[in-house]
Amino acid sequence: MSRALTAFSSLYFATLLMLLGSGLLSTYLGLRLAAEGVSELWIGLLMTGYYAGLVAGASIGHRLIARVGHIRAFVASAGVVTASVLGHALTESVQVWLALRVLVGMAMMCQYMVLESWLNEQAESHQRGMVFASYMVVTFLGLVLGQVVFALKPELAIDHLLYVAMCFSLCLVPVATTRQIHPAPLHPAPLKVKLFVQRIPQALTTIAVAGLMLGAFYGMAPVFAGAVGLNNSEIGMYMAVTICAGLAAQWPAGWLSDRVDRSQLIQLNAMVLTAVSVLMAIGFIPGGALIFLTALFGLMVFTLYPMAVALANDHVEPDDRVPLSAMLLVTFGLGASIGPLLSSAMMKLWGPSMLYIFMAACSAILVFRVRADAVTGENLVEAAPLQFMPAAGNLASSPLAAAFDPRVDEQAVADQMTDEDAAAPAAAEEVAEDDHLPG
Repeated sequence: MSRALTAFSSLYFATLLMLLGSGLLSTYLGLRLAAEGVSELWIGLLMTGYYAGLVAGASIGHRLIARVGHIRAFVASAGVVTASVLGHALTESVQVWLALRVLVGMAMMCQYMVLESWLNEQAESHQRGMVFASYMVVTFLGLVLGQVVFALKPELAIDHLLYVAMCFSLCLVPVATTRQIHPAPLHPAPLKVKLFVQRIPQALTTIAVAGLMLGAFYGMAPVFAGAVGLNNSEIGMYMAVTICAGLAAQWPAGWLSDRVDRSQLIQLNAMVLTAVSVLMAIGFIPGGALIFLTALFGLMVFTLYPMAVALANDHVEPDDRVPLSAMLLVTFGLGASIGPLLSSAMMKLWGPSMLYIFMAACSAILVFRVRADAVTGENLVEAAPLQFMPAAGNLASSPLAAAFDPRVDEQAVADQMTDEDAAAPAAAEEVAEDDHLPG
């Protein structure tokens, strides 16, 4: 196992740097705008722009990778992100910042696609579960470290933007200097909207609600924490504790999910989330209790997405699991785009506590919508239930994540996502290019 992790270390390190920079940037922008008295609506809109860019970037990324290859696509995307981050320091126009956030989202999605297709190419069949889980752990760790940086250096200054730019510049190094053979070109997975809406309505509802809540959390939680009296350093720890709790919850949730009815577990999760969110919205909570509650919130909210993905895979045939990944990405992305807008509008009208009233309303939908007695089992696949796999649940992945998910048949991935006509000559050309790379 250690040898396998060493083989993937360069890609994991690039992922870690990307997520560190992304997590730090999201918190910095929220607090910077709040400190300058910018409307909550604009803060929510900036996070919406980021998630909209991620969803749009899935299609653009495929075209870019097919046209120029994996290394060049990654380098170009990292360059766009770095320039966009530094662009925030050149102007205080929120309209320009919105455009920059969309660009960051699009470019980062292309980076995710490069990394995930590369991991899939290098992973042996017996390694896929470990590779997939390790990738998700790295995404969580990067997000946590981004918040820790803010906690250690809480002053709102250009330094934070420089740190983010450094992260995206440095993530180029392990990818640009690799001697590994490039993966084969891929084309976008199809969307089978009608099929999935009919077969997995509860899973799609859970994915959409997870998007609403996580989009609102990343965009507006720093604003809420500042409004209730936490200083910038404490806000960094507030965010880090929530995300750490989400990481810690992955394995216990997986153990339960593989032994208890998943729809029942999602409903129970939603009940706890609703209660915790109401408590957090009430206010007048001492600092220690607030940290405890946000940790409990993280335990619940970050397990909604992977449980819903497992539930969806239980009811979809192996050949449909690649397009399922694309469908889940779009569903989550739509929720994550809408969540910051709705929550910021409520906070603007009725105060910061409305963030967690919004969270409670979202989770309450699952309490009534996702029930074990509503799952007929009509479309349950023969091999189900499938093994639970950890997931960051924050769009820190692309449709290509399905390619190295051990629950997805490798041949189905090859049949549905590989452009066979272009793969051979393109791969030969890329190998020839690799021979000219230094070192």
